[in-house]
Formats: sequence, structure tokens, C-alpha cells
Amino acid sequence: MISQFVIRKARKEDETAVRHCAHHAYAQYVAAIGKKPAPMVADFASLITLGRVHVAIDAKDRFCGFIVFYEQDDCFFLENVAVHPDMAGKGAGKQLILFCERMAKHAGMTSVRLYTNAKMTANLSLYPHLGYRETERRHEDGFDRVFFEKPV
Repeated sequence: MISQFVIRKARKEDETAVRHCAHHAYAQYVAAIGKKPAPMVADFASLITLGRVHVAIDAKDRFCGFIVFYEQDDCFFLENVAVHPDMAGKGAGKQLILFCERMAKHAGMTSVRLYTNAKMTANLSLYPHLGYRETERRHEDGFDRVFFEKPV
């Protein structure tokens, strides 16, 4: 499948769009979790400066979503992936995840690891569908998290 998105490293001028996307993508979970999910309060300026954020732009030059990942030991840790609700269902999220997996393999990593909040129930079926295996569940930083891993 040919991607209909350009995925590139985020630039300083993308910060507002990334923050806006995170807010809109995660706002639906505030009531279930009882507080803002971690991605809603992330320091995106620092993450962009560190080169950890990539963005998906469609053929009409519209911001669709973003992903945050970085090297952690022998794997890439996928910290956050979000698609703006206006762009949902077009494949941007899947393309961002596949991009992370390709980058991990290219860098010689053994796997991609991630976690999601236990209250984000759609993710609990999405990640296994994409080949991720649940590895553990634990309470961490005030959140109930479910951890996944996929070899690359």
C-alpha cells in the first residue's frame, strides 16, 4: 500500500498543531481516566527539539497527526501516537506506527515497545491487531497502563 501521507520530523512551527492534535485526540478520555492523559500535558517543544516527534501531512498539506518515539536500550519506545479527530479513519495512525517500526528496524533495534492507558479500550484491541503483544499491566505515574511490544 502506498502511503497517502508524508511523514517528516516535526519542526518548531509544528508545535501548535501537535499540541492541538493531542488535546483533541485525548480529550475524550479525561472523564474516564479522571484527569488529563499524559499526552495532553507533554512538553512538545522539548520533544520536537530532541527530534522525537514526527508528523503526518496529507496530499493537501493538512496536518493529520503525530508520533513520538525514541531509542531506549535495544528498542524504540513509542511514547505517543495521535491523529486529529477530523482526520480519523484515513490511515494516518497506522502509517505513523509503521513508520516507527521501519525506523526501529533500520536503526538495528529488536522491537518497538509502548504503553496505553487501560481506559483507552480501543487501543487494547488495536495494538494486538497490528502485531503487538501485551507484556504487562501496572499502575505508574498515577495511571493504569498496559504495555505492549512488537519485534521488528
